Amino acid sequence: QVQLVESGGGLVQPGGSLRLSCTASRIIFSSNAMGWYRQAPGKERELVARISRGGNTNYADSVKGRFTISRDNAKNTVYLQMNSLKPEDTAVYYCNANRGSTNYWGQGTQVTVSS
Repeated sequence: QVQLVESGGGLVQPGGSLRLSCTASRIIFSSNAMGWYRQAPGKERELVARISRGGNTNYADSVKGRFTISRDNAKNTVYLQMNSLKPEDTAVYYCNANRGSTNYWGQGTQVTVSS
């Protein structure tokens, strides 16, 4: 059963912007740090951004200054605002909820940056 629901992926030109959304159940959202991972063809899944329950954020070096992660506690939703997109950002993006060794995953949404 789907526990994290993602939306917002699609095709965008280099330099463009996209916003991803992920909605979880109240219990999952309130008990976990939330994050976004991505996996490009032939590569390992990597952490893109993470936000703690207290609002502290962490970003991969490759996206610092371009991506912003945020959470709306009233909506049980985490967002990833992606600006100045590059072709190398092309990947399947996965929403993640984490606390210790426990992880919940979304099904993924495709982001393609191409002209």
